Amino acid sequence: MDDLLREFLTETSESVALLDVELVRLEREPNDPGLLSSIFRLVHTIKGTCGFLGLPRLESVAHAGENVLGKFRDGELVVTPPAVTLILQSLDRIKSILSVLEETGSEPAGNDADLIERLHRAEHGDFGESGAPAAASAVLEEIAAAVTHAVEHEEAEVAHPLPATQAAAAVPAAPPQVQDGAPAKESAVASQSIRVGVDLLENLMTTVSELVLTRNQLLQILRQQKETEFTGPLQRLNQVVSELQEGVMKTRMQPIGNAWGKLPRIVRDLAHELNKKIELEMRGAETELDRQVLELIKDPLTHMVRNSADHGIEKPSERVNSGKHETGRIVLNAYHQGGHIIVEIADDGKGLPIDKIKAKVIKNGLATEAELAQLTDTQIQQYIFRAGFSTAEAVTSVSGRGVGMDVVKTNIEKIGGTIELKSVYGQGSTFTIKIPLTLAIVSALIVESAGERYAIPQLSVVELVRASERAAEGENRIERIKGAAVLRLRDRLLPLVSLQEILQLEPTAAEDSERFIVVAQVGNYAFGIIVDRVFDTEEIVVKPVAPLLRHISMFSGNTILGDGSVIMILDPNGIAQATGEMIASERNAMAKQEEQATGLDETTALLVFRAGGVGPKAVPLSLVSRLEEFDLKDIEMARGQHVIQYRGKLMPLIRFDNSKPLATTGHCPALVFADRERAMGLLVDEIVDIVDEQVEIQLQSDQQGVIGSAVVAGKATDMIDAGFWLTQAFRDWFGSVDRYVDQTGHSNSSTGRRILLVDDSPFFRNLLTPMLQVAGYHVTTVESALAALELVERGERFDVIVSDIEMPGMSGFEFAEKIKSDARVSSTPVVALSSHASPADLDRGRAAGFDDYVAKLDRDALLAALSETLAEHRSAA
Repeated sequence: MDDLLREFLTETSESVALLDVELVRLEREPNDPGLLSSIFRLVHTIKGTCGFLGLPRLESVAHAGENVLGKFRDGELVVTPPAVTLILQSLDRIKSILSVLEETGSEPAGNDADLIERLHRAEHGDFGESGAPAAASAVLEEIAAAVTHAVEHEEAEVAHPLPATQAAAAVPAAPPQVQDGAPAKESAVASQSIRVGVDLLENLMTTVSELVLTRNQLLQILRQQKETEFTGPLQRLNQVVSELQEGVMKTRMQPIGNAWGKLPRIVRDLAHELNKKIELEMRGAETELDRQVLELIKDPLTHMVRNSADHGIEKPSERVNSGKHETGRIVLNAYHQGGHIIVEIADDGKGLPIDKIKAKVIKNGLATEAELAQLTDTQIQQYIFRAGFSTAEAVTSVSGRGVGMDVVKTNIEKIGGTIELKSVYGQGSTFTIKIPLTLAIVSALIVESAGERYAIPQLSVVELVRASERAAEGENRIERIKGAAVLRLRDRLLPLVSLQEILQLEPTAAEDSERFIVVAQVGNYAFGIIVDRVFDTEEIVVKPVAPLLRHISMFSGNTILGDGSVIMILDPNGIAQATGEMIASERNAMAKQEEQATGLDETTALLVFRAGGVGPKAVPLSLVSRLEEFDLKDIEMARGQHVIQYRGKLMPLIRFDNSKPLATTGHCPALVFADRERAMGLLVDEIVDIVDEQVEIQLQSDQQGVIGSAVVAGKATDMIDAGFWLTQAFRDWFGSVDRYVDQTGHSNSSTGRRILLVDDSPFFRNLLTPMLQVAGYHVTTVESALAALELVERGERFDVIVSDIEMPGMSGFEFAEKIKSDARVSSTPVVALSSHASPADLDRGRAAGFDDYVAKLDRDALLAALSETLAEHRSAA
């Protein structure tokens, strides 16, 4: 049975049972206004829910009964026994219909016209019976015959299941009929659930929390005394308490979708009222959270969705003029992260106007123009959370962008939550609500730093790594790049943060060089937390942070351990924010969006090194998986090539400078490039630095393996062509054994052009993006054809699209067909990239809609194809 229908049957059966009692009481106390109001309210609720679920027969009966009760409530009619009898008869009809609805899942066929007519006449004071007695008798006989037939059929089925089944299949069953006097069975659905007060559940939760703490203390004693007769009973107690706490937790949890039920209707009505086209998408509706928290965030969520529809989403004509799809999108997304519930409300509307906010701030005297000049756009946007602040030209009956946002923020903070805002003018706004743990039992990892113990929610922990600052002590070692600690972990550099440093703890007397790294994940951002010791995982009872410490974002609560000590619970989200890494990541993302919108050059993270001459060299850092330092005595020769045994495999080594023999002693730095199952090392002389620069090739190069020269960190620097060096290790790295071409030969006609690069390989995207950027293009990358189509739906437009062919989900051929069939982007040229370029492939590509076809990785052919395709497109335009 549908969950919504099951809930309706449960609630309605309870209401009907209560009405039976209340109506009998009303007959004894006809002048009780409170009792009349209560009865009217119950019937009104039944009628409204029936209409919402599409149950017209129930709705009609309930509506007619509601009208009569309304007359009683307003004093227009006097409550008499015949009147109560009529209402009870309508209640019996509702019970009968509900009984069949529960059995079959749909309303029974039947006619309630006679009962509804009597109720209509009752509105004018006529409570008499209608219809001839013979007619009523005939109806009762018909019902009795139907009931007898049903009973006989049921008995026959019990005695002879197979013949009964065959007979049922041979003779179509008539739909159940419900008339006056039809028997109504007690609801089986309603009997399976009971209503319990939230206070009772709260007390039960508190009791279970104390039981868990006691359990933890007993387990602590058990760990210290392993040989004891209490081992068996305590282990059983541990299991029972775990099952009990899980059950109690489930009684308080409800899906957040229950708070979203009214939003589709609200958005639909607003769209009609405002002459807009709005699509509401709800993700993560099954995410569960505490019922009390759910009730408290209903109103803030509704208010914010109304704001997005009213002042966020533009009118269709405005959206089309700005290059967007005429239908605006509001996305609700809920998920668990780091022991919190995250709720995002995003729209692709016009965003918050910075200039209007500034003008309003100055007008209200909240800040001076000079003070605003020192703030970022994100900081300026936070003024919408001030009381009464609004940029709306007129306050509408629907909402005002900013009006009431201070109330929303206050209500969320009352439950210990936070709200964040990101908005890009012309692209949309995203509000992120983070609801922290209030009273819950979670699994946590207990760690120690500088002699102090802390708990980290298990949800945030990806893995544990033992590392050392001494290179000789193991494979995992902590290194420093420009003073920042990093860990080489499986072909990537992981940023690290010391728990001792970030919490400003006093260091212990003797510190071992060995450390433990807790690898944490916050959204798409992974980082490591350096701790001294790691203990067991433990089920902890989370207590809210005291108001005195609530301003410290690194803590999400506190708990009591089994030995009675009180420790703080760490919040990985707060730690990431405190390190500045996430803030920097957000600013870079926003800067990237602004640069794409304004056509400004982007900066690229570059690894600067020295090799083969006095001048520095540079390569995009995103291509480098690891920085290694190999012992020269470990380097061997195989098939005429330098190799080294690396992570259980033989890895080819390529020398940047072959002008002199390779030494046999000492150490040599290497840049390791890896993609999927392949890896190669480029031997260099020295690792210099990591810098962020706007790469602009000022001198082209004829030297193999070098794209050209640019100014990096104030010095003339050769930009190496990573693709060339990769094919020196594996000629078929990109699937083609053709000779790698390194001459550029492109013109400056590409300057300012926007490219959408679609490829499922992160390595290839990172390899190709810098090369296209130095050629003068502005590059946006996505990992799939579906992600590219989402950009098109959001109104993003590009001068040319470069797409891989072999991709999961949707191939490049299917993607090209989709693009060419979409009127909004059908004129955009599409260039194919593939490891295979047979004549059959070329024919299929052109049939799918590709304007050109280039094999991976022939850079010269790609740049030439882009230049020619854009020139042809301009001519056609």
